[in-house]
Amino acid sequence: MVKEKENSLLKMCIDVLKTDDVRTEIKQIFSPVTDLIMFQIYPYIYFIIFLVLLIFILILAILILLVLTLRNNQLITKII
Repeated sequence: MVKEKENSLLKMCIDVLKTDDVRTEIKQIFSPVTDLIMFQIYPYIYFIIFLVLLIFILILAILILLVLTLRNNQLITKII
């Protein structure tokens, strides 16, 4: 009996939360909090993007150096 009451109460709460006006109110209430969190996170996001680009450039440079080194080794072995 108690389970059924808990179940029905939970269902009622979920039904209330599914309505559009309640959703918009919740979004409006939490909007300043999410804006503050995003404002605090932005520098870290930019830093991570910078690091990813730097790592990409370094890996590309290593690949180019490796290809050039292998080509030079092949030319040297052909001469000998």
